[in-house]
Amino acid sequence: MSSRKYARAVSALIVGSVLATGAGAAQDVMEEIVVFAQKREQTLQEVPIAVSVVSADTMEKAQINDIMDLQTVVPSLRVTQLQTSGNTNFLIRGFGNGANNAGIEPSVGVFVDGVYRSRTAASLTDLPNLERIEVLRGPQSTLFGKNASAGVINIVTAAPDPSNMDAPSGSAALTFGNLSQVIMKGDVSMALSDTVGLSLSAFSNTRDGYFKNLVSESHLNERDRWGIRADLGFYPSDRATIRVIADYDVIDEQCCGVANLVDGPTGGAVRAVGGNLIGENAYAYEQFLDFDPTNDIKNRGVSVQVDYDLTDDLLLTSITALRDLDRFENADVDFTSAALVSQNTSDTQFQTFTQELRLSSVTSDTFSWVAGIFYFDEDVQQITDLDYGVGFRTYGDILAGGGVTATEQALGLPAGTLFAAGQGVRETGGQDDRTYSLFAQADWNLTDRAVLTVGANYTKVEKDAYVRQQNTDVFSGLNLVQIGFGGAFAAITGLAPTPANIAAVPAAAAAANAISTTPCTGGAMPPPCNALLGLRPLQFLPPFQEFPNAVESGKTDENDTTWTVRLAYDATDNVNIYVSSSTGFKPTSWNLSRDSRPTAAGLEQIRAGGFAVTNINSGTRFAGPEESTVYEIGFKGVWGQNYLNVTLFDQDIEGFQSNTFTGAAFTLANAGKQSSRGIEVDTRYMLTDSLQLTVAGTFMDPKYDSFPNSSAGDLSGRLPAGIHEASISAAATYFFDVASADGFFRLNYLWESPVQVVDGIPYSIAAREVNLLNASLGLSFDDIFEITLWGRNLMDDEYLLSAFPSVAQAGSFSGYPNQPRTFGVTLRARFN
Repeated sequence: MSSRKYARAVSALIVGSVLATGAGAAQDVMEEIVVFAQKREQTLQEVPIAVSVVSADTMEKAQINDIMDLQTVVPSLRVTQLQTSGNTNFLIRGFGNGANNAGIEPSVGVFVDGVYRSRTAASLTDLPNLERIEVLRGPQSTLFGKNASAGVINIVTAAPDPSNMDAPSGSAALTFGNLSQVIMKGDVSMALSDTVGLSLSAFSNTRDGYFKNLVSESHLNERDRWGIRADLGFYPSDRATIRVIADYDVIDEQCCGVANLVDGPTGGAVRAVGGNLIGENAYAYEQFLDFDPTNDIKNRGVSVQVDYDLTDDLLLTSITALRDLDRFENADVDFTSAALVSQNTSDTQFQTFTQELRLSSVTSDTFSWVAGIFYFDEDVQQITDLDYGVGFRTYGDILAGGGVTATEQALGLPAGTLFAAGQGVRETGGQDDRTYSLFAQADWNLTDRAVLTVGANYTKVEKDAYVRQQNTDVFSGLNLVQIGFGGAFAAITGLAPTPANIAAVPAAAAAANAISTTPCTGGAMPPPCNALLGLRPLQFLPPFQEFPNAVESGKTDENDTTWTVRLAYDATDNVNIYVSSSTGFKPTSWNLSRDSRPTAAGLEQIRAGGFAVTNINSGTRFAGPEESTVYEIGFKGVWGQNYLNVTLFDQDIEGFQSNTFTGAAFTLANAGKQSSRGIEVDTRYMLTDSLQLTVAGTFMDPKYDSFPNSSAGDLSGRLPAGIHEASISAAATYFFDVASADGFFRLNYLWESPVQVVDGIPYSIAAREVNLLNASLGLSFDDIFEITLWGRNLMDDEYLLSAFPSVAQAGSFSGYPNQPRTFGVTLRARFN
């Protein structure tokens, strides 16, 4: 569809919604939806922010079992799982990053009961007693800090309040699905005394994988997760509330299956060394691996929130949290059954401490405000190992036309020295991150209908990063230019290439130098050129320039002030309009991987200092800060049980941090500018007392305004890959009574327009259009027993989540296909 067609579709949707919602004004008033988008409780319709709210009731009816399913009801949100269970990206309005590198923090901040989760892997757990999930669109750095430059996912659970606990209450749920899925959930809440309430919960989620390893016969993309949680509420006085939450959850899965999109020129070499792969079938849901992947994630934490009414109009809030996230992962990264690698492990620990102190006014006819400080201290430690397997030497020799063996013989090395099994690299890296924030935001009631909001946040971020390496890859450490020079000099002069001989025959040395740097092409053969240069693409694991070093400190010390200005006006008792602008900030991200390289300027200084490692080249050691800006015009209207929310936005990020895989390395780079302009529509209409219609849509025009130095070339002026210009989520829910039961039937459809999946991979190889249909049918008996039949992706729609150049297989491409159709039944019992 063209932009003009999108505009007509949106206009028709808005006009239709206005007419429909206006017609329903005589219906009952809609139940208020409370949100915490401005760090204080407000109703969804009165808060002048672009925010989507998914209630616990919607989560249950739509059978949203984890945060990845959330995107089916929030079209501005995209959640993508990639190489591992914990390698998950959140994007809002097409903005976001944070996967595949421990040093890259997300641009979408995730908060659970006021506590910041610094990595997406810490946000994948199931949560009991869920009240709602708020998705705040656009920069939210003023109130939520440094890593909310693209938006916020705010998850809120119910606090245990003994005043509402006359008797123990809770629920138990059991789900059976295809792929042998079994989900068990249980929670109980009770009053321990008049002032203490306790909630306990546990869950388990297991399911067979839908992707088969044809070598081991095991199934990948499974579910094997469990967790426990304790939530203690203490109310020592009318002015004080203390909430203590402790949680622990585990993911132990084999993930993730990879499809072969293009079986390129290396496919023959893979098969020649005894390997195999499914040729060019993106949705075979099968592959050959010589070992199964490992994903072991442990996530735990404890938080203490204290709320104290200093006066009748002044509330002090303190939230203290300590969290640990441990990830161990191993994968057969060539994604074939050829024994090219024996292991590719990553063992990462995140220890995070956060402290927030916040003062807020409670009530005021003319002025209300919130102000506070936030401290973040995180320690990251990572050890990665990549070793060659027994098949890599032969594979490399085939690709080089026997060049590996020939080089070995020419250098007089023992047979089997180059690419010997077990050779590889081991990196030890880490980062200390200390962040300090001061924030304040105030609302002035200019009139009884107009409110002016002004806020600011000053953030200071100090990071210390390092990476060290142990490298045993002999071949990648060979200086092929130097070796070529020595051979050429000896051939010309008949002398050994010693310093004395080179100095004595300068003309021969100059000729040898020219030969050593000239690659052989076509019919050109040695001695006028260096045939060894053709082997450079096989030097996958060159020696690493460790940092900090004499040139690179590994430190950044940055500060930024973000702000929010907003004017909201109640046009009528039912309609609120607002205009706003805000900015966001995300600090420098350090590249904590073997692909981390000094900049061109830094490399020049390193070479001048005389401590450059062999085969070093320039790249990116870090990506500088992101700074985002958004302008919005919003409309919020509510008529009876119907509502219509519309947001026009113009958003951009200067210095967007892009992390792209090129087949042998990840390239971390700043785009000059990425922008998106568009409109978001969110509406609900009660067609009858029994039929509810909801439609949410995002229509936008994203582009790279400037990105000349991307890994895929100059992308300036182009549509960023993976960002849909249009996304629509529509749902119809019919409520009915049958015998003594209350029932519902719900259909949910998600459509996302066609798009190129990844920059640098042609649309013809990796494109995506999403057409997801989900349905559920439920019965409730006396609000005690419930049964729900459900199905997700009922049409078995097939699309790619992402794609990449195959590892060490030039000309081949791989991708991650989506989850096929799932279905099942959920039984739930409640007691109180």
